[in-house]
Parts: sequence; structure tokens; C-alpha cells
Amino acid sequence: MATQAEKAHLFRELHAQKKPFIIPNPWDSGSARVLAGLGFRALATTSSGFATAIGLVDGEPGREAVLAHAATLVAATDLPVSADLENAFGDSPEAVAETFRGALATGLVGGSIEDYSGKALYEIEHAADRVRAAVEAVRGAGFPFLVTARAENYFRGKPDLKDTIRRLQAYQEAGADVLFAPSLPTVEALETVLREVDRPLNVLGGIGGIASLTLADYERLGVRRISVGSLLAMVAYGGLIHAARELKDAGSFGWVQELSRAKDLRALIRG
Repeated sequence: MATQAEKAHLFRELHAQKKPFIIPNPWDSGSARVLAGLGFRALATTSSGFATAIGLVDGEPGREAVLAHAATLVAATDLPVSADLENAFGDSPEAVAETFRGALATGLVGGSIEDYSGKALYEIEHAADRVRAAVEAVRGAGFPFLVTARAENYFRGKPDLKDTIRRLQAYQEAGADVLFAPSLPTVEALETVLREVDRPLNVLGGIGGIASLTLADYERLGVRRISVGSLLAMVAYGGLIHAARELKDAGSFGWVQELSRAKDLRALIRG
């Protein structure tokens, strides 16, 4: 098994390459092993996917459960894992630092921090202080733990591109290694963000105004990393709902035809 330091250096190298990489989001150990078996080079947790898997909704599990889940995913494969640490489970920089120290202890090599309290966006200065606290909390690790700072404007119903850019610029000045503005509405907005920041940019693929973009498109634009959030988990649960409804409402088994899609599952799980 690779050490945490070795995985951290690999993770940083992936961000340094001009060709972007896709970092999919498993929601349990089985999905992590499947994605590793399919050849992905790094993984990221999904707060919503994890919450659903334990019968909760996004935001409910809390710090202890999220970090324990992250440790489980770290142990499931030999790949670098970055965690969705939501808003770091507290408003203060001190709470942020505690969360990121805990994340470091799980074997993670990266983590993201949101600038949304659960009710509203933090003021930029306070949000930047929180990013700075995250960076300082992992600085003494002896290897690069990548902090991803998220500007939540478009994801939280505050569609303001100028404010998004101001936030991302403040976060990179605070030391963030990677920037993320989920749900940008257009390719033009994405291009504008890329011109105005100088850190690797993560993009949430497959949704919104940029849903049709492919990996080749992202490479042309200069995006470094593409994640999919809870989308894989929701597709899996969508298949469950579809099959279970047919079983309950029609008493039929047409859904069994979908089993062919999982014909390689055992081999992928076993590696």
C-alpha cells in the first residue's frame, strides 16, 4: 500500500499536469473499489452520497461521521482521496482548523471547504480567514495536503459572477491550493473564472449550463480537475428506485435485464 505522503505527492502531480483528470465521488467502500478498478487515479467523497447511504440528508451526519467515512474510503483502495468537508462543521477559523487536523489524521490527502454557513454565504474576509485556518492546520504534515476552497454563489442561489471571482481570488491569496465554484452557468462564465484565477480549478461536471462539456473540452479550456459530486450515487439510487417500483407496483421483473451492467462487479471489487 502507498503511504499517505506518496499518495499526497501523486495527487499534487495530477493537478500539475496540463491534461485534466476526473476525480469521481464514491459513497461507500464498494463504489470506491469499483471506481479504482475502472482505472481512475484519485477519488473524492460526496457529502450527499454518504448521507443518503446512511439514511440521512446532506448536512446531517456531522464531523465525526464524515471523518470516519473518509477513513473508510481511504482504507478501501490505494488511491489518493480528497474529502468534501462541507463548511468544516463550524463557523470559526478554530473549528475549521480542528476539522482539517482531523482530516489529515484519517489518511486523506486533500479536503474542500465551503463559504456557506448553512443559511448564508460568509462575508469574504471571514471566509478567507477560514481558508487560511485550513491551510495552516495541515501545513506541518510534511507532504502536500491540498486545500480546495469553494465559492458557493451559484450553488446557493446567489448567481453573481463578480462576487464569485472576488471570493476565489481571496481564497487563493489565503493559500488555497485548488479553487472550485460549483454550478457555473455557462462556458463563458467558466472561461472568465479561469482567466481571473491562478490556481487549478475544479469543475462540477455533468450539470447546469456546462453539462455537455467533455474531458476534451475541459482540456481546451484549461480546467485541471472534474468531479461529479453526488451524481454517481444518485444514478445508482435511481436504478434502485426504478427497479423496486416495478417490483412493487407491477409485480414484474423486467428490471433484471439491467443486471448485465454489473457483470464485472465481482472482479472490480476484488481488484
